[in-house]
Amino acid sequence: MPAEGPAGTGFVHHACLYGSDAEFLATAVPFVRDGLAAGEPVLAATTPANIELLQRALGERAHALDTAETAYFGRRPVERVTAFLRYHDRRARPGRRTRMIAEPVWGGKSARQVAEWKRMESGLNVLLAALPVWMICPYDTRTVPADVARAACATHPARLDGRRLIPCAGYADPGAYAAEVAPPRSPAPPGAARTGPTARRAAVRRFARERAVAAGLSGERLALAVLAVCEAAGYLLAGGGTRVALRAWEEPGAVAYELLCTRDGGRALAVPAFVGFHPPGPAAHPEDGLWLARTLSESLEVRAKGALTRVTLRIAGPGDAERL
Repeated sequence: MPAEGPAGTGFVHHACLYGSDAEFLATAVPFVRDGLAAGEPVLAATTPANIELLQRALGERAHALDTAETAYFGRRPVERVTAFLRYHDRRARPGRRTRMIAEPVWGGKSARQVAEWKRMESGLNVLLAALPVWMICPYDTRTVPADVARAACATHPARLDGRRLIPCAGYADPGAYAAEVAPPRSPAPPGAARTGPTARRAAVRRFARERAVAAGLSGERLALAVLAVCEAAGYLLAGGGTRVALRAWEEPGAVAYELLCTRDGGRALAVPAFVGFHPPGPAAHPEDGLWLARTLSESLEVRAKGALTRVTLRIAGPGDAERL
């Protein structure tokens, strides 16, 4: 018989720290079997090796399990959140939870990317709070860095070990945690190109295009870079900003843009935590443009301090071969 799931109807977020195939299966198999027996949609987004282990353990029930190779289930945090939401929207059944095994990929990521993924793991507690989703995030302690394994207990309220639920004493408020692990700000260098402050979107578009062309972008990549900057500026101006100043500079492998937004009255904009991670829905929403800017950028950070709201985004630059 399936074990009872968590009480309530909102999002439930558990970590699973495992150090062997047997430990992974001890948690994953009951989770999947109970969900399938209850008629719930179940997704396993994990490594190909773990998918194979799980399918063998399930036997004839394996055909009822949805699977995804986790390395391709959202390359960046904004894409990952979108993938979760779209799976739920597509497979949700009235009156039933949706179960997900969602293993993050940590290998090969830069320090900035690791920080972004840690923040996303914490942010899921906010972004998916209203959904009837039970998510387990496995962390393979044989391969993940020690600081990432420790972070699992700060970004999940509890962890599962088989069927045993262990509260995470180190669980942190998502907004506070996101601020704590934010990557260090890379200020604009003295030689950065500048324009504004301006409220004219045509001026923003012209500056974004000039700097992207100077960085070597062309064609579709140029158009998408300009769109990302314009959508970020549009979000700031639509949210109560009166003017936007822009800076741009080149970094290895990227062109960076910094948007500094001011408003009358000397106060920064009220920016919700984890803003711009929800994909657009049927009705227009002020965050839609920022979601698009996140999707088109390699990274996008929003910070508010004092009278300024600062958005920094990085667009992938042309590779060395493209410059030849």
